[in-house]
Amino acid sequence: MATEIRKCILNIDPYVPGKPIEDVQRELGIDDVIKLASNENPLGPSPLAVQAVQEAAAKLNLYPDSNCYYLKQELSAHLGVSPDNLIIGNGIDELLTILGEIYLNPCDEVVFADPSFPAYATVTRLMGAKPVAVPVDGHFSHDLEAMAKAVTDQTKLVFLCNPNNPTGSMLTREQIDAFLEQAPPKVLVVLDEAYAEYAASKDYPDGIDYVREGRNVIVFRTFSKVYGLAGARVGYGAADPKIISLFNRVREPFNVNCLAQIAASAALRDRGHVEATLKNNERGKLFYYQKFEELGLPYVPTETNFIFVDLQGDGKKIFNALLRKGVIIRPGDIYGYPRCARVTIGKPEENARFIDELRRLSLGA
Repeated sequence: MATEIRKCILNIDPYVPGKPIEDVQRELGIDDVIKLASNENPLGPSPLAVQAVQEAAAKLNLYPDSNCYYLKQELSAHLGVSPDNLIIGNGIDELLTILGEIYLNPCDEVVFADPSFPAYATVTRLMGAKPVAVPVDGHFSHDLEAMAKAVTDQTKLVFLCNPNNPTGSMLTREQIDAFLEQAPPKVLVVLDEAYAEYAASKDYPDGIDYVREGRNVIVFRTFSKVYGLAGARVGYGAADPKIISLFNRVREPFNVNCLAQIAASAALRDRGHVEATLKNNERGKLFYYQKFEELGLPYVPTETNFIFVDLQGDGKKIFNALLRKGVIIRPGDIYGYPRCARVTIGKPEENARFIDELRRLSLGA
């Protein structure tokens, strides 16, 4: 007789990652493949991070620093908060899981936008709590008025993904301020700022300001995107020290490996790599805007390194057709938008190749 499982596990859909380049090469026999599906940094990792990892590889026999002391010191100076305000994790994903383990009981509710990062629903269901998904507004942004109305006496957490994944839209400081004023004191507001460094709008708020002000918020950020360390898995949270102390009770003792810590510290100091990344992203963003308009494809203006675009057709069919041409994008059906896709901003030649293949498909070539 099989051991009984927790029934809530059956309510969780397995995460579907962007298709790896190696899978396409192996399955379709294509050597020249570009991946515009997972919002990775097209310029690669920080050269300083690569050098630091190479120099540290000889110490792999030693356990990593469980407290991430040196990385916390660097982040503390960079963000203007105390090291006691910081928690480091194996990507934001691990920190979200720990957040759920700390706060959620089966009777609790969690409010988030739809579509948004799928992990919010996963963590909620994992703990047997109730996910409350609030549809985005007509501009594919958080409908904060509707989200505020969705908060009940059972609400424990509210997730605000800013900028939002997968739509690329953002919330302003004024909007978040107004929402925080309405939120009950017992509700923890989670600001997921994985793409914060890409936000170019002057109206984009720095979520760390709320931590400095002592608000009941926690801010999550990552080294996976602008810093180019997706393979190292380093994310961090900033919050009141009392909240951070709870994470330290629950997390694994050596949750961030030594090479990841060293790579993140070096990448944080590599301003040249960050500036080159942002310059490439802005150029690619404008290129996509122009080409989508020429093709008559509606899109959501973005504050990230990806664009959510209406392909005006069967998104899965277009995804598979592009796959056969060696171009990987993220189909929108997994977010409930089967005509859409999320496309990463790559290098100029990658962006041009995607547009060329998309145009050929639209012309039936």
